Amino acid sequence: DSVQSLLHDSSAAALTYNYPSSCSVTHHRMNSAQNNSSGQSDTIFQPQLLPNFSAAPFLSTVFPVDASPISPLTSVAYRDNTKNEIGLHHSFPVLNKHSQSQLSNDHYQMNGNYPGGMGNLQQEFARMNYGMQSTRYVDLMQERDLLKYGTDDEEIALPPTVCNPDARCNPSIFRCTLSSVPQTQELLKKSRLPFGLTLQPFRDIKNLNIIQTSSIVRCRYCRTYINPYIYLPDSRHWKCNICYRVNDLPDDFNWDPATKSFGEPTHRPEIKNATVEFIAPSEYMLRPPQPAVYVFVMDVSQDAIETGYLYTFVEQLLIALEQLPGNEHTMLGFIGVDSAVHFFQFRGKSRPQQFIVEEYSDIFLPVSCGLLVNLRKNIDVIRSFVQSLPTLFESNSSTSCCLGAALTAARELIADIGGRITVLLTVIPDLGPGALKSRENPNQQVASEVPNLCPTNDYYKRLALECTGHQIAVDLFLMNNQYSDLSTLGKLYATFSTGCVFHFPNYHINHAPIQVERFQKQLNRYLVRKIGFEAVLRIRCTKGLSLHTFYGNFFVRSTDLLAMANVNPDSAIAVQVQMEENLIGINTACFQAAVLYTSSRGDRRIRIHTLCLPVTKDLSSIFSQFDVKCAISLLSKMAVERTFMGASLTDSREAMVNTVVDVFGAYNSAVSRMGRTSCMLSPVTSIRLLPLYVLGMLKHRAFIAGQSIRLDSRVAALLLFRSAPLEVIDLELYPALYELNHFVENETDPPRLHLSFEHINRNGVYLLDTGSYVYVYISSNVEASIIKRLFGSPFEALDNPFSNRVHNFLRKLSVYRSVFAPVILIREDSPVRSLFSGRLIDDRTESSLSYVEFLSHIRQEMRK
Repeated sequence: DSVQSLLHDSSAAALTYNYPSSCSVTHHRMNSAQNNSSGQSDTIFQPQLLPNFSAAPFLSTVFPVDASPISPLTSVAYRDNTKNEIGLHHSFPVLNKHSQSQLSNDHYQMNGNYPGGMGNLQQEFARMNYGMQSTRYVDLMQERDLLKYGTDDEEIALPPTVCNPDARCNPSIFRCTLSSVPQTQELLKKSRLPFGLTLQPFRDIKNLNIIQTSSIVRCRYCRTYINPYIYLPDSRHWKCNICYRVNDLPDDFNWDPATKSFGEPTHRPEIKNATVEFIAPSEYMLRPPQPAVYVFVMDVSQDAIETGYLYTFVEQLLIALEQLPGNEHTMLGFIGVDSAVHFFQFRGKSRPQQFIVEEYSDIFLPVSCGLLVNLRKNIDVIRSFVQSLPTLFESNSSTSCCLGAALTAARELIADIGGRITVLLTVIPDLGPGALKSRENPNQQVASEVPNLCPTNDYYKRLALECTGHQIAVDLFLMNNQYSDLSTLGKLYATFSTGCVFHFPNYHINHAPIQVERFQKQLNRYLVRKIGFEAVLRIRCTKGLSLHTFYGNFFVRSTDLLAMANVNPDSAIAVQVQMEENLIGINTACFQAAVLYTSSRGDRRIRIHTLCLPVTKDLSSIFSQFDVKCAISLLSKMAVERTFMGASLTDSREAMVNTVVDVFGAYNSAVSRMGRTSCMLSPVTSIRLLPLYVLGMLKHRAFIAGQSIRLDSRVAALLLFRSAPLEVIDLELYPALYELNHFVENETDPPRLHLSFEHINRNGVYLLDTGSYVYVYISSNVEASIIKRLFGSPFEALDNPFSNRVHNFLRKLSVYRSVFAPVILIREDSPVRSLFSGRLIDDRTESSLSYVEFLSHIRQEMRK
C-alpha cells in the first residue's frame, strides 16, 4: 500500500542576493526541525532525533503473541481480521531513501552526481571491441552473490565544451535509463535497452536557488531556459544546448551578487546549478494567482461512523490546521455524504448551519455564500466545527453513499477558483450519478487472469476531466472493509485529475491499529506538505530526440505539455524517449523539465531541472552505463498503463519478461565472439540486477498471479506504481534484508543480503525493509540475551551498544524518506510468518519461480 507519512520538516534560512533590475537570488539552507506552514521556504523532511527513547520510542512494533512467548518481550494485544492476537507499540517513521547497503547510492547528496557506469569502461571496451576483461563482467548463471560487487553509481564525465561540466541534477529528481546516449538509431536498436526518463519535478529539495529577476533568460528559438550545459563563446552570447542556436546575453546577466559587481556569467546561479526556481513575472500569468482552497468530502454513512475514521481525521486536521500551505487568503469547505449531501454554511462567529440536499440525481448548492470560509479569519469557528464532526453524525443510520453527487457539488463550489478536493471514503458509492455495484468475485482472486481491473463506466472519467479544466485535483483516502471498485474510482482520483490514492484496507479504529497509525502519519504528511496549484509541465530535449509516451497522474495537453491541477513533492512521472535522428557530431544529449505553478503563497513560479548526458558510439559503454533503477521505474509504470488500458495481466507479465530476454539476448550476442554462448553474461554494473528487479515485479501483489489478492488491494498497488518515485519502487520490488546480529560485535553497517532463506540462520534477527512495512524477523533459536539487549521489556531503545547501533542504523535507512512504514516483529513460528517469507524474492513459491529458475527460463528464451 502507498504510505507516505509526515516526518519532521525543516525551515530554511534564506540568503538573498540583489541583482540589478529587481533581480534577486534566495538560497535556502536547512537549519531547524520546524514545519514550514507558510510555504515561504523550500524544505526537505528529515527524521527527528529522539534522545529519550524510553519516553518516545523511535521504533513501532507489532509482535505476534499467539505462539510460544519469547521472553522478555511484552505487548498490548489486539485482534486482526484473521483472529490472530497481535501486539502493538508506538510507530517508527521509516523514511524512503536509498540506504547504503541496498541497490542505491547512499552517498548521493542533494546536489550529487548523476549515476553512471565504470569510469574507464568505455576506453577498455573500445580497445577490445566487444570483448571484456574477466573482471568487468559476470555470468549470472554461476554467480549467486550479485551484491558483493558494490552498488555505488559512479559519475559520468561530461565534455569540457559545456559551460559547467561539474553541475549535476539530483538523480532522485531527474534521470535517464541510459547514462550514455547512443549516437545512432542503429546502436540503440541493437542494444534493445529501454530509453526513457523518470522525473519527480516537485520533490523536496535541501538547497534550492530561488531567483527573482525582471527578465528570465531563454532561447529565442526553442524557449529553453539558460542552464549549466550551454556553450559560452564569449561574455555576450550563449549557444543553446537543445537547438544549438546562438542567443544574446542581457547586459545585467554578468552581475555577480557575491561581489556586487559585474563579472563572469558563469557565476550566475542558473549556470552553477542544474535545478533552479524563478519567481515568474506577470507575462507568465493567464489570471491572478489563485488562493489555496481545500474542500473535504467526508463519508458520514453508518459504516463510516463505525470505523471511527472521523476521530482520526479530526485529530490530524486540528493538528495541521494552522500549518496548511497557504496565506491569509486560504479557504476551506466541508461536505458530508451518505444517502444525501450535507453542506455547512459558515456565518461569522456563529455555529455553522447544516443544509441537507436529498435530491442527489440533480444536485445543487443550497446557498450562494458561506460554504467556503477563510481559514485565517475564522480559525476558531473552524476548529470548533471540526471537533464536533464525530458527534454530529454518531447516530446516522444511512448505509448508502451518493459520492458522485457530492463531488459534482464540490466541483461547482470551487470551479471559479480551483484547488483541491479531499475525499474520505469507506463504502462503495451506490446511489445517484456514478453509482457502482460490486464486481469482485472471490473465486477469481487466485486466477491467472484478473478481471475487472478497468473502470465499469466513464462517469468518473468525465468528472475528472471537468475538474482538470477548472484546475481542481481530487485525492482519495479509502478506508474500506468491503469492495469499493477502486479500479473505477481511480480514473477520477489518479488518471486525469492529477490526484493521489491512499488505501487503508480493513480499517477500524479499535481493531486495526496498524492501519490507524498509517492513516494518521500519511494524513498529516498530506495536509502539511508543499503543494503547487494550476501547474503545467513541459520537457524539452536535444534536437534529434523526441518524447513518445508519458506515464503518471496528469492530463496530456499536447505532445510535450502536461496539465497538473496540483503538484506535490511525493509524485513522479516517466516518459519514453525516441531517437528520430542520429546524433552525429553531438557530444551531449540534454533534457530540460520546466514546471510552471502557483505556490501556496500566491505567486507564480517556474522550477527548472536540466539533465545532461554524454553521447557515445560504443555499444559496451551503453550496456555498462545502463541505469537499472531508472529503467525498472519506467517499466513498472508502463506495465501499469498497459494493464489499465485493458491488457490482460498475463500480457503485462510477459512484456516484463521479454524486456529481460531482449536486453540480455542483445548483450550476449555482442560478446558471443568470446565463445561463451552457454552463459548468461552481464556487465558488473547495475544492469546485472535487472532480472532480480523484474522477478520482484512479477511477485509483487500488483502483478502476481495465482495468489489470493483482494481486487481493491491489487488496484491500489498498481496505482502506487503509477505515481511512486524511484526510491519507493526500488524497495517495493526488491526489499532490503539485513542481519541485526551483525551489530553485536560490529559498529559498521551490515551488508545487504539476497532475499532468500539461504541467508537466514536459526539464531539470527533480521530486518526486511519493503518500503511499505519494515519486518523484524526473529528466528527460533535466537539467544534471549540478544532479544533483551535489543528490545528490552517493554519494547524500547535501550542504552547499550547493540541497541544503539541497531537504532542508529534504522535512522540511517530513514534519511530523506517520505514513506511511513510501521515496524512489525515476526517470530519464526508465527502464523503471520508469510508476511516476511513472501517477500524473499529469490526463493520459489507455489505460484512463482525462484531466481535460479527464472534465469534458466530467460536463458531458454534467449536461445529461441
